[in-house]
Order: sequence, then C-alpha cells, then structure tokens
Amino acid sequence: MGQSRLMNTYEQLFDRHNITVAQALLTKADIADRAGYLNARNTLLALMELKVVCIVNENDVISVDEIKEDKFGDNDNLSAMVANLVDADMLMLLTDIGGLYTADPHTDPRAKLIPVVEKIDAGIKRLGANTTNAVGTGGMITKIEAANLATGCGVRVVIADGNEPNIIVKLAAGEPDGTHFLSAVDHLESRQRWMLSGLSTKGKLTIDSGAALALKKQKRSLLAAGIKAVEGKFGRGDLVAIYDAEGTQIGCGITNYSAGDIVIIKGAQSDKIASLLSFDYGPEVVHRNNLALLEREASIANR
Repeated sequence: MGQSRLMNTYEQLFDRHNITVAQALLTKADIADRAGYLNARNTLLALMELKVVCIVNENDVISVDEIKEDKFGDNDNLSAMVANLVDADMLMLLTDIGGLYTADPHTDPRAKLIPVVEKIDAGIKRLGANTTNAVGTGGMITKIEAANLATGCGVRVVIADGNEPNIIVKLAAGEPDGTHFLSAVDHLESRQRWMLSGLSTKGKLTIDSGAALALKKQKRSLLAAGIKAVEGKFGRGDLVAIYDAEGTQIGCGITNYSAGDIVIIKGAQSDKIASLLSFDYGPEVVHRNNLALLEREASIANR
C-alpha cells in the first residue's frame, strides 16, 4: 500500500488504542561510528521501555542523492539495521505478495511459496531478483538483502503479505505465514552487531586457510603470518572485513595496524614485525577480543 495510506492506517490504529507514537529520522552517518550507533540504539530502546511506538524513516533532508554513502537507499535495509540496533527477535517485511516464491507469482501460475530459508545463497538472491512487487523502492531483491543482513546478526526475518488481516499478530504468535528466514547466528553482543553491520568497514583482509581455521575453530587472533592480501585505505583502530582464500567473508575486526603497515608485514612471523616497521603494536593484527565472526553452516530448506 502507498506510504500515505499506510500512515493513515497507523494513525487510526494508534488513536483507537491510545498508543503514543514517536518518529526517528536516521542516516547511515548517524550509526556508522560506534558512538552514533550506541546513541541511536539507546534512544530507540528507551522509547520501547516507555511503551512508545517509534516509526523510523531515513532522513532524506540531509541524505541527498549526491551523498551516496550516507543513504540506506530503501526501507528494507533500514529496517534490518533498526532490527539490529534494538536486538529484535523478528523482522517482518510486509509486501504485496505472500513471500518468496520459486518464480514470480504475478507471471507464473506454477510458482510455489518457499516457507523456510535456512541460508541465503546465490540461488535465493536470483529468485528475489526475478520477482517483482509494487511496494517499496527496491522490490523483492532488497528484502532478500535486508534478510541477509538481519539473519547474519541473529534476527529472524519473515517476508509476508501486508494486506492479509491481522498478519502482524499472526506472525508474532508464531504462525507460519510467508517465508521465514532463519537467523544464521544466536543473538550477538552489541559490539559484535556493530562490527558485523558493515557500516563502518574501511578495508578488507584476505587470509589463508590456516588462519581461517585458527579464527573459526580455535578462537585465535589474526596474526600477520596468515594474511595474504590487503585492500582499502584504513588506519589503526579502523574496522576491516576478513575474507578467506575462497572469497567468503568470515567476519570483521578492528585492526591494530594500518593498511600500509599490513602490506609490509603480511605473511611475516610476529617476531619480525618490529624490524620490518621500526615499531610494534603487538603480534595480533586483529585481536580476538576485537573480532566478530560470521557463522553460516546451515543449508537451504525449501519446506
């Protein structure tokens, strides 16, 4: 439904039940740094504690098209970030069709609803790209992208038909309407959520298989010896994405060394860092305490 019609529906509902409403306007820049992220989080959680229903929109007045990096670009990804901010148990993405289908239900009568997705892979993304809908700025594909972000931070996501009566109550009660995207991880500590959100990532480190195993299975820190490649311009204390040799992101972390420093020390043993750089911030390029890992071991279940 159109935004004005939707807002009128909300207003009538809130008036009927004497619900207090607030509006929050956010931009990417507001939550791209740790302090801004926590400020937005604390504000929204405080409103929830006061039993205020907060309607969140992108602040288009200052998020102009010319400043691409400051825009969420669509309400789906904005909603995923807000779900992440407030430690939501579930994100409901309501549209004009019943969920994600095996084909576009508008054009293919054989299309079948996919009730459950355990992992979002290239095949799921293709289904989203091939499905059209009249609601929202990005269509089904942006809902898939939002689901990928939210489930990666421990939030269960449902795409469902917003025109179905009492759909929100039904979903909150656990009914199986729509397509349910299972969370890829358990609820994450707030700092890890911020790191995995990707909003502040300044660069990329590619590591070898031994280092990937040490991070994922042995809960070790990332050392210079395991780094194969460096991308981006970042400084000490910035957030970087960490990829394995196959090109799969395995996590994010706060680096102890700048991009230029890591170019020099990558592949080197820790006891060589001081001689290579003429200084030493310690053996860890990313310390375990400053590391957040993605864990996606599940497979798709089109049940």
